[in-house]
Amino acid sequence: MNIMEVDGYKAKIEYDPELDQFRGEILGLNGSADFYGKSPASLRKEFRNSLRVFLEVCKEKELSPTRQYSGKFNLRIPPRLHSEIAARATAENKSINQWVSEALNNSVSE
Repeated sequence: MNIMEVDGYKAKIEYDPELDQFRGEILGLNGSADFYGKSPASLRKEFRNSLRVFLEVCKEKELSPTRQYSGKFNLRIPPRLHSEIAARATAENKSINQWVSEALNNSVSE
């Protein structure tokens, strides 16, 4: 999966062989918006157009355009991995939540 970014919004890009075009789906919206293009330039142009229309509709309907996240999620992992993470967090004088959050943030930033 490839990610394209426009004005701080991200979209996943996939190839649609039936249409012989690339399809983008804007992520994190409080609804759905997609777009198509044959080249990166046309894809980016259609991304901007689709995003503009989506944001206009949200404004007209007084809706938040983006999905709201609480910052909480549950993660199920094997006990051995849990033990390893707990040991590393303790060694760094951090909570497991803090250690995992920093590890995820570092991997996303790379």
